[in-house]
Amino acid sequence: MGEPLAARMRPRTLDEFVGQGHLVGEGRVVRRAIESDRVPSMILWGPPGSGKTTLARLVAGVTSSHFDLVSAVNSGVADLRRVLADAQQRRASGERTILFIDEIHRFNKAQQDVVLPFVEDGTITLIGATTENPSFEVISPLLSRCRVYTLSALSEDQVTQIITNALADPERGLGSVSVELPEGAMQALVIAANGDARLALNALELAVAAASDDDGRMVVTKELLADALQHRALKYDRAGDAHYDTVSAFIKSLRGSDPDAALYWLARMVESGEDPLFIVRRMVILAAEDIGVADPQALVVAVACQQAVHFVGMPEGFLPMAEAAIYLATAPKSNSAYAAYGNAMRDVRETLNDPVPMHLRNAVTGLMRGMGYGQGYQYAHDHAGHFAPDQAFLPNNLVGRTYYEPSHEGHEAVIAERLARLREQRAAKAPEQDDA
Repeated sequence: MGEPLAARMRPRTLDEFVGQGHLVGEGRVVRRAIESDRVPSMILWGPPGSGKTTLARLVAGVTSSHFDLVSAVNSGVADLRRVLADAQQRRASGERTILFIDEIHRFNKAQQDVVLPFVEDGTITLIGATTENPSFEVISPLLSRCRVYTLSALSEDQVTQIITNALADPERGLGSVSVELPEGAMQALVIAANGDARLALNALELAVAAASDDDGRMVVTKELLADALQHRALKYDRAGDAHYDTVSAFIKSLRGSDPDAALYWLARMVESGEDPLFIVRRMVILAAEDIGVADPQALVVAVACQQAVHFVGMPEGFLPMAEAAIYLATAPKSNSAYAAYGNAMRDVRETLNDPVPMHLRNAVTGLMRGMGYGQGYQYAHDHAGHFAPDQAFLPNNLVGRTYYEPSHEGHEAVIAERLARLREQRAAKAPEQDDA
């Protein structure tokens, strides 16, 4: 048994395949294609240990096709050309080839271009496996010639079933060793696997090898499993979908005023090695976009968090990040500043950009003063309440336009009340200004 347990326990038939029932269950699309021997080129997109390689091997076995496996990690154009040349020879003699490219997202455009004509003319049936969104990682001409099927992480019940099968199988598995896996240890292994069957089986095999013989029984404890696993593999890729999906969940939790969810997603990112300054930058944006003047202190807290994380570093940097996340999640929410800027931006883009009114221009020289720069400007502090109600500040074609509409949340309720008074005073003076 030189092969790892995960390799030995690969399903030999579709009926042995655990999980992905939406693809290979009775009557489902992929199963029908395999059983009718009409398998299209496809991209299998899913997390590690969800069965991508196993499914590709089953396709080749059921359809009696030659199976070539190429890893995008250590294969180049020359390797591809050799494999494709062999496929052409087999095709000439009537034998089909399944070319399985593991981690196809790691192939650059030139490497993917090499494969394209052989997919087009039917020399090979391509099955690519990727943990990344193929929409971004696979070139469009190749993607258009493949079906994309999404595989899901295995459920806890499915991982448990796979482990149980391995413990019971005397030929390929551990059935001949009499392994005892207490209930607590089984649950710990299933949770640590995080839906990855390969990780679960390899950790189990390593723990069994280290287990002591107890009256003919190999007892695998939680402690042995912890040693075998060392560190739980978190599903997170700082350059892939998980990176964007997780920070999206974090920001939406902050915006939705759920500090518990925000802390959970923050911990997921921090424990997976995400760049802390990336997280904090998003918090600064949220403070201005989703809280704004409802709590102006939110932006101060977010910027202070950035400074603290930069100064303290990791791992202690999680402390100011957690504090800031709680503050932002529990702060009153308003997107009025965001909406107001959008309103102003539309007028900038869609209306005539009139010159700055003369009374708002700065008269730096005598020539400018002689031309009327600054004439008629009213200094706010010379008026009652430090406000000149008949002073206009917008270009003539936009006088009276309103962009900012404050909410009534938090501090913005005070702003709304004050702004309403000021606008009433300005509106009362508007006719006099028009007469002038």
